[in-house]
Amino acid sequence: MRLTRKRLCSFLVALYCLFSLYAAYQVFFRSRGRPPAAFSRGLRRGAAAAPERRGREQSSLEGKEWNPWEVDERNEQRLRLKARLQVLSKSTRKPDLSVQIWGKAAIGSYLWEHIFEGLLQPAEVTSQWREGRSVVGNTEFSFITGPAVAPGYFSVDVSNVVLVLNGREKAKVFYATQWLLYAQNLVQTKKLEHLVVVLLGNEHCENDWISQFLKRNGGPVDLLFLIYDSPWINNVDVFQWPLGVATYRNFPLVRTSWSMVYEGRRYLCNFLGTVYENSSRQALMDILKQDKNNASCLISTREQWLPQETFASLKRYQEALLQSDLTLCPAGVNTECYRIYEACSYGSVPVVEDVMTAGSCGNTSAQHGAPLQLLKSMGAPFIFVKNWKELPAILEKEKHLLLYEKIKRRKKLLQWYQNFKTELRTKFTNILESSFLRNK
Repeated sequence: MRLTRKRLCSFLVALYCLFSLYAAYQVFFRSRGRPPAAFSRGLRRGAAAAPERRGREQSSLEGKEWNPWEVDERNEQRLRLKARLQVLSKSTRKPDLSVQIWGKAAIGSYLWEHIFEGLLQPAEVTSQWREGRSVVGNTEFSFITGPAVAPGYFSVDVSNVVLVLNGREKAKVFYATQWLLYAQNLVQTKKLEHLVVVLLGNEHCENDWISQFLKRNGGPVDLLFLIYDSPWINNVDVFQWPLGVATYRNFPLVRTSWSMVYEGRRYLCNFLGTVYENSSRQALMDILKQDKNNASCLISTREQWLPQETFASLKRYQEALLQSDLTLCPAGVNTECYRIYEACSYGSVPVVEDVMTAGSCGNTSAQHGAPLQLLKSMGAPFIFVKNWKELPAILEKEKHLLLYEKIKRRKKLLQWYQNFKTELRTKFTNILESSFLRNK
């Protein structure tokens, strides 16, 4: 009896093992040999089956496999594929226009690094050759600068060039003329198709020397972007361009910070600069000496202009802008000065002397708002004064402003300056595209 029971148990164990082996064979080997019809179609469509999906497809409906997530997965795959194709299309689409900028004046750095927000490699400003690339609209811009960029000493493999020059004084004009003669030869020999010049003009607006190079006078220059309120500005082939910050004195591209916007500032106003004898700057100093609020302003003057900037003097000047609610901007040789844009960089409201200076600049039919026509036309939120006798009332009002009112004004100024640069970048690109692509 005991032996019979033992045999029965052994038989049941053996039967259980056989059944387990058979079940394992059905699951792991037969399913690989003959996949369900729906699964085969999925493979032909290129869809990879995950292990958990395979388990769901072996459902109890015997051949009627159903995946409740199938629709969502397909839609997600389609969206991912579409996104990849869009990125690939953007990265491989060739721009309609390619333009190279030759920066042979310090204002070229303002154009590229401040307005175009482009980078330069290598980063060292003393490098012999620096370059960068940027795409704006339908145009790919490249920028080259440095001492190694010299007429005839680098290869020209572009059709469209923007040449940035300094024509402020006689020595600079001679150097700029050599570049224009070189570019003219490239145009005449069909190595260049289009030439644009961005020129730091004479502060008295005496720029007759470049007239012969304009296309309307038989020269190679299609378009001219000119700094200062020149009577030549017609918005057809001559356009106004901003002076910008003094990049030649290493003034940096300033990034807005929380403290710059929200913290209180130590001074009502500042002026650090040269005071010329018998100038409006001298009148400004006389008024400040008599004003009761002059102790609340940071004033540091010198009698002679110094072209070089030391690290200490630059840091002190930047600190003055950062710690002042207002920056006094008296006219120099020209009404437009670097100080205006440098104050904007730090959210210090420029108090600008709105008067015409001596020379050939002035109001014309095209420039009825001069001086500072470009800034005024773009809604600059500055304080304009016709006479510095207005300053005491401005400082008295400033003293009673609450911090939240100053914060609101700072935000407005910083946002305007950013929009100003963005609009200039777009305008510059649109003018080149409309001119070059139309001609093409």
